[in-house]
Amino acid sequence: MARVLITGANRGIGAALMIAARAAGHDPIGTTRDGQNGTIALTLDDPDTIAAQLRDVGPLDVLINNAGVISPKRQSPLDMDFGGFAQSLSINTLAPLAVAQAVLPKLRDSAAPKILSLSSQMAWMGYRKPDRIAYRASKAALNKVMQGLATELEPEGIPVALVDPGWVRTDMGGPEADEDPAAVARGIIEIAEKLTLCDTGKFFRFTGEERAF
Repeated sequence: MARVLITGANRGIGAALMIAARAAGHDPIGTTRDGQNGTIALTLDDPDTIAAQLRDVGPLDVLINNAGVISPKRQSPLDMDFGGFAQSLSINTLAPLAVAQAVLPKLRDSAAPKILSLSSQMAWMGYRKPDRIAYRASKAALNKVMQGLATELEPEGIPVALVDPGWVRTDMGGPEADEDPAAVARGIIEIAEKLTLCDTGKFFRFTGEERAF
């Protein structure tokens, strides 16, 4: 049984991950903005505050960086809300790294520590699409940040990987999306269970296949 920290656990993929982790026999701990229903209160807007917010997280084996935003409303290259773009980068790119740094001492005490971060198929550099460019850029940056973290932690035996959950039927993805959040969550938990140092720095679909950056 692993103790798993899941950020953004109040809805969508995060809530489904909590259920899937329990069903697989693990001990999940969720974070939410308000800290309700037994979760840890965690706001991600200011990465410099994250370590203090997570100081009492306790023992930990697995970190799953799930929380994220798809804002701002205006995020075309020709009509950009730059303040909203900066917030997306803070929450989607900087905060996952800050969370990883904050809990790293706990992970180092684990017999099988692992770090997973949820990216997006929209981060793929092969897409030449201008819509939601702040979100796309923040997830592409997350990929690069987590590649770097994987390289730094490889000598310590801590694997770091990224997961593409696909287009999921959540508040963010909408009702027309392809993937069921419960199935996506089960796939992510299976990836976490199987992750080894041979997989560090890689990008996986939730179904387990490695995919291109």
